[in-house]
Amino acid sequence: MRSKPERKDGTRVDAVMQTIREQLASRALVPGERLPSIRQMAERLDVAKNTVVEAYDRLAADGVLTAKRGSGFYVCGHLPPLSLTDAKTTRDRSIDPLWIIRQSLEAESDMLRPGCGWLPPSWLPDEEIRRTLRRVSKEQQTSLLEYGHPYGHLALREQLSRRLGERGVAATSRQIILADSGTQAIDLICRFLLEPGDTVLIDDPGYFNFQALLRAHRVQLVAVPYTEQGPDVGAMEKLLAQHKPRLYLTNTVFHNPTGAVLSPIVAHRVLKLAEDHDLLIIEDDIYAEFAQNTSPLLASFDGLNRVVHVGSFSKVLTASARCGYIAVRPDWAEAIVDLKLATTLSSNGLGAELVYSMLRQGAYRHHVDALRGRLADAMGRTLHRLDKLGIAPWMKPQGGMFLWVCLPQGLDSAKVSRKALRDGVVLAPGNVFSLSQTASPFMRFNVAQCQPPKVFEVLERAME
Repeated sequence: MRSKPERKDGTRVDAVMQTIREQLASRALVPGERLPSIRQMAERLDVAKNTVVEAYDRLAADGVLTAKRGSGFYVCGHLPPLSLTDAKTTRDRSIDPLWIIRQSLEAESDMLRPGCGWLPPSWLPDEEIRRTLRRVSKEQQTSLLEYGHPYGHLALREQLSRRLGERGVAATSRQIILADSGTQAIDLICRFLLEPGDTVLIDDPGYFNFQALLRAHRVQLVAVPYTEQGPDVGAMEKLLAQHKPRLYLTNTVFHNPTGAVLSPIVAHRVLKLAEDHDLLIIEDDIYAEFAQNTSPLLASFDGLNRVVHVGSFSKVLTASARCGYIAVRPDWAEAIVDLKLATTLSSNGLGAELVYSMLRQGAYRHHVDALRGRLADAMGRTLHRLDKLGIAPWMKPQGGMFLWVCLPQGLDSAKVSRKALRDGVVLAPGNVFSLSQTASPFMRFNVAQCQPPKVFEVLERAME
């Protein structure tokens, strides 16, 4: 007697897969057992044979089944059940530079993430992205199958050249190299500029992943104190003389984690120090779209001489189809492209085509404008809610999504974060951002992720 699988939500293929998984869970199928043939299973479940073929292939890809040529499909074995011990080990790991991102990405779907570094999915242009992908897939001149140009999508590079020019950065399309993300762009530059044992200057506090990435390159890290206007240039001058670093890596617009914007005066002083001490600079500008007004860029003052400019669209469009870019002096471009070819062969062509198509639409501009207003509202509400808990901001940012705050009564943000994690809230403790480990009373909040009242209810309990 035929027994058609119940579809519920999803396709008939999903239903067949679920039926087989249930048989595995109930031990109706055991490891090593041969499954019915495709024809037999199709008749048994009253579905088309190609439905069974697809279901078997997907289960094989998941490691549930294995295909033996000329013999059929066999059960590989049962997937191990979720181990609470393993989950506990992840949660109890030491609070290192990757702690926040691990907790945020591994969190269950119902957990809140005010400590993460990205916007909620509901804030991103989901429908516009889907429409654009459908349109791109239908355009005959768009290649979805090839590796693409070593520098990346030409039309997007030309558009980026115009956009950078509007911000005072003169870069031709041959000075712009596409990468899969801002992180990959920085990694390529570090491969090009650094040798193991070199010294690199980073902000304190500064973006935690800079620490993790640079340590992967086996360099020595030196921290420069960060102020509301940018790096402390007096301290920076002393560190340059003492340590002779090769490179300085920083955010200039809506600095992570403080939300500060580099002032023009400090920018000029930093560039003068770089010239005097033969220092190179990577300017990570991935939060540029959050700025209402044109903010000063090191690359615009420097002319891409000592400064390499990095950007990305992951924060404002999508983190799934990522696209970053490098703007660099002309004589460095070819060597960086060679490194890109050696390590990744090509950048994400589909992601670049998506970004290019989105940038050409008025909908993108409207999305960014609305996003800025939404972030400003969220910033005000978050400041108000934190104030009621006695939590003061280090400074009030001009925009963006980050708030750097100081907890009252000398509380340790790492201990507060561990307590909050047990209640389903991922926070961002200060010392994750501090190479000198002097930021234990501080914490970073992503205002876009701070809208649910539960965030502040859990925070208040964790501070007790």
